[in-house]
Amino acid sequence: MVDLELGAEKDFPLWNPNQDTAMEMVKTKVQPKKRQVATFTVLMLLWGVGSESLHYSIMEETESGTFVANLTKDLGLREGELADRSAQVVFKGSRQHLQLDPQTHDLLLNEKLDREELCGSTEPCVLPFQVLLENPLQFFQATLRVRDINDHAPEFAARKMLLKISEITMPGKIFPLKMAQDLDVGSNGLQNYTISSNPHFHVLTSNRSDGRKFPELVLDKALDREEQPQFRLTLTALDGGSPPRSGTSEIQILVLDINDNIPEFAQELYEAHIFENHPTGSLVITVSATDLDAGSFGEVSYTLFQDDEINQVFEINAINGQIRLRKTLDFEEFQSYHVDIEATDGGGLTGKCSLIVQVLDVNDNAPELTMSSLNSPVAENLPGIIVAVFSVSDADSGRNQEVICSIDDNLPFLLRPSVENFYALVTDGALDRETQSEYNITITVTDLGTPRMETEHSITVLVSDVNDNAPAFSQTSYTLSVRENNSPALHIGGVSATDRDSGSNAQLTYSLLPPQDPHLPLASLVSINADNGQLFALRALDFEALQAFEFRVGATDRGSPALSSQALVRVVVLDDNDNSPFVLYPLQNASAPCTELVPRAAEPGYLVTKVVAVDGDSGQNAWLSFQLLKATEPGLFGVWAHNGEVRTARLLSERDAARHRLVVLVKDNGEPPLSASVTLHVLLVDGFSQPYLPLPEVAPERAQADSLTVYLVIALASVSSLFLFSVLVFVAVRLCRRRRAAPLGVCSVPEGHFPSHLVDVSGTGTLSQSYQYEVCLAGDSGSGEFKFLKPVIPNFPL
Repeated sequence: MVDLELGAEKDFPLWNPNQDTAMEMVKTKVQPKKRQVATFTVLMLLWGVGSESLHYSIMEETESGTFVANLTKDLGLREGELADRSAQVVFKGSRQHLQLDPQTHDLLLNEKLDREELCGSTEPCVLPFQVLLENPLQFFQATLRVRDINDHAPEFAARKMLLKISEITMPGKIFPLKMAQDLDVGSNGLQNYTISSNPHFHVLTSNRSDGRKFPELVLDKALDREEQPQFRLTLTALDGGSPPRSGTSEIQILVLDINDNIPEFAQELYEAHIFENHPTGSLVITVSATDLDAGSFGEVSYTLFQDDEINQVFEINAINGQIRLRKTLDFEEFQSYHVDIEATDGGGLTGKCSLIVQVLDVNDNAPELTMSSLNSPVAENLPGIIVAVFSVSDADSGRNQEVICSIDDNLPFLLRPSVENFYALVTDGALDRETQSEYNITITVTDLGTPRMETEHSITVLVSDVNDNAPAFSQTSYTLSVRENNSPALHIGGVSATDRDSGSNAQLTYSLLPPQDPHLPLASLVSINADNGQLFALRALDFEALQAFEFRVGATDRGSPALSSQALVRVVVLDDNDNSPFVLYPLQNASAPCTELVPRAAEPGYLVTKVVAVDGDSGQNAWLSFQLLKATEPGLFGVWAHNGEVRTARLLSERDAARHRLVVLVKDNGEPPLSASVTLHVLLVDGFSQPYLPLPEVAPERAQADSLTVYLVIALASVSSLFLFSVLVFVAVRLCRRRRAAPLGVCSVPEGHFPSHLVDVSGTGTLSQSYQYEVCLAGDSGSGEFKFLKPVIPNFPL
């Protein structure tokens, strides 16, 4: 009988898509807020659940993709029916060990399996799973057994063991040894122990209460310390694989002098129960052993005998025998521990007992929900549609493992239970998309432990519809801002619209509509992404040219017929500090700098001048401040920060210099701030009738120009003198040569035949080709005379 708590007190039949499957009636009770599905037992299989389980097996470490079974044949289905009914293989938890071939739908191995990782020491290692079919919904139970291979050798936790045996120990005495571990199971697991050949000892293989095998050393022949004080033997652990694997450990035996009594525990077997949530350091149990010897031979110390990873969760006090937790316990990992404890007296004799710790479960694991199938969107006006199929589980045990499922009230959906903690979420009547286009369903899974723990899983179910809703913008108008001097293709914002429809009817296309202002070049200012409505500035904007502009954006769906809507977008250009202050007064003219005259009798605060500046930016970027950057005599003048007035800061005296140079800095309030500077010249006068004096910066320049002129005149005169001297020397040399060659008397040169190369010195400005000179020398007088004759003007042909 299936017990359900659903909402109204009435007899309600389990839903069946075939409407002809025999079923039991269920009873429902009123709950104000939740619809809960309680624990149930299935008398008849729901929705056509398979009546027989399928069993498969595979060896561990088999490669992924290995063929496991032909599901179509095993389930008795027609060819291709697995694909038509969307077959799924569902394992408990998140790992899927098997998969369906997408072509043949054969059952294949999805991953390489490690039996020891999956099941530990549990044998057989069986992994249950379900085969889920839809249309109609149908479950088939199946199991996968992972068979062990001999891939692990026995290992001893300690490579060496030390035994101390009294020489008076009688033959037949048994000494327990530390056992080996083998992760394999069955015949591949640890089978027996052997010891190296010797005349005094042999080894026995015994079974513990948990089925594990441990070695015991048996004394065959009495020991004599004086004859042989110690022994070194090799203990070998063998498994039953083919070929067998083995592990070894060395046993060192020290023969002791007489110590008559060994420590004896009050109990050979202790039992303890502890909850898994106990903190580390919690006391588990106290063991006690006594030794009848006196002195140091009667003093007993305690140790944990078997040093393996399982028993590393415990620690024992060597003096008082208290056993405490070193690690927190997890019931889901280990339900019990078998701990061997050894007591050693001062003479080296030992006694042994065992402790079995049972771990008690607490409700520390929340239930888990695994979604197998989700069908969304679902069509409206069709009742009884399967929306989702899921399974629930809880890692705890007992009542802590029992769970109930519920969904929120006032939803047109029902939870229908199936087998093996599977549930189906189905619609309760027809849906109306115009009333609600989607449903956010929260499935709550609660266990029955104390305190109760729950898990919530939310799904969104969409309802399909026709295109009867126009897109709607999230805002009727958008205001976007962008700083001037932006980079091209800068993302400046976006618009968003939604459509209550679904599918292609809800897919929107965004576009820019023609602007109402025909002079606005919208196509060169912005662009829009047609898919998501993101807006981009196409070029750099200038606040000084364009402070804001408006345009409309349209959103159109892809339904038939297409519906659309509009939204207004206003783009505001934010000012950037990209203009430096500009000084209007005083004007900066290097050739004729402006000089302010200040009477020496001026009082402190006398207005010398006012610096006037403007800034092309706006807001705080255009707020200007003034400060005195440099001054010929600091402290004599000051600048008001807000209005740029330059005033005297103190009384003037005769000792103050007559000429002053002030540099005023004008800075805006932008980030980063921009600035400009202006230079003022101030001349202190005794009265305004004093003539203007040249500025100190101008006089050196004029003096430098005068000096340069003098240097040029001197250089020109030197060059001219040198040239004249060279010409005279040349002429004198020529005359001397003619004197030797000509007869005594007056020598003459015919007019027009004076050698032209002697006077062809054009370009120097000294002699010209338009003149020739006649030189006569008187031979009898012994002196020569240079005299100028009439100029000879050459006749040039026309």
